[in-house]
Amino acid sequence: MPTPDLASTLLEWYAEHGRDLPWRHTRDPYAIWLSEVILQQTRISQGQAYWERFMARYPTVADLAAASEDDVLRLWQGLGYYSRARNLHHAARQVAALGRFPDTLDTIRQLKGVGDYTAAAIASLAFGLQVAVVDGNVYRVLARVHGLDTPINSTEGKHLFQAMADQLIVGHEAGAVNQALMDFGAIQCTPKSPNCLLCPLAERCAALRQGRTEELPVKLKTVKVATRRLSYVYIRCEGHTAIRQRGAGDIWQGLWEPLLVEDAPLPRLDGRLTLLRQGVKHVLTHRILLADFYLLDTDVRPTLPPGYRWIAEADIERYALPRLVELLLEAVAGHTAGCGKTA
Repeated sequence: MPTPDLASTLLEWYAEHGRDLPWRHTRDPYAIWLSEVILQQTRISQGQAYWERFMARYPTVADLAAASEDDVLRLWQGLGYYSRARNLHHAARQVAALGRFPDTLDTIRQLKGVGDYTAAAIASLAFGLQVAVVDGNVYRVLARVHGLDTPINSTEGKHLFQAMADQLIVGHEAGAVNQALMDFGAIQCTPKSPNCLLCPLAERCAALRQGRTEELPVKLKTVKVATRRLSYVYIRCEGHTAIRQRGAGDIWQGLWEPLLVEDAPLPRLDGRLTLLRQGVKHVLTHRILLADFYLLDTDVRPTLPPGYRWIAEADIERYALPRLVELLLEAVAGHTAGCGKTA
């Protein structure tokens, strides 16, 4: 009896072990697209709750397009990588202007923030187009099964793995194979300690035979991580505080923050200055942030750089904030309850 092809084996595994996720019960391209955007750089356990909140608040792409960017960023708060939310909102307005969701690979790819992977996922899952997806899970499974050490982030590697994924879906429904392959990488063929003992691909896996499962796939290290030092000062003045909206061209574009001093000593500030936390480490993709948190209690509003506005302290919950600023607010709340050190 001939050995089933790789895709058939993956589909059999998927029928038994695939994850039951709400966006897999619809062909709505908006719902599928939203899930793909949210799940970039986000675990499913966290991302599903955000997907459900977005679908409840904005059940159609037209509803999302009609929202303000501030409202979208506020709902996104806590997911990080806020450019995803801004691109999502911009693309929703592209779709609204078009009057329908684009339904070809090339037109889907023209949406803001939609790359090859996301376009292929929407095309295959929502519209049934015969296109293969290639994400980290796909790279890992194919590299291990075939024993490939071509770097996945090289031009050669991207072409090679895309061609292999394209070949894999031939004769099968692309959307089903794509989901099976992604789930197999997420559940069975995991980055660390893959479950090789109970793997249906064990007999044909070159990495397992060669003892190289921990080595594959290969990725070139090309990103230099920079460190930035920040000091945040939460100003409390008669029930009000000062915040500003971050501009374009840097991290957290469009989000709000209190007084920030970067790579410089604090200016002279009248009032009682309290050091809440020191050296708080916050890791981003290409940056490491080291932040000091301060609280300034004062009876006189200090002169601040342009762009800051005064708001009631209770209203800060209405603004979209970076995770680092959320940590600052937690430190302020802890100090108010009796914690903190005087600087």
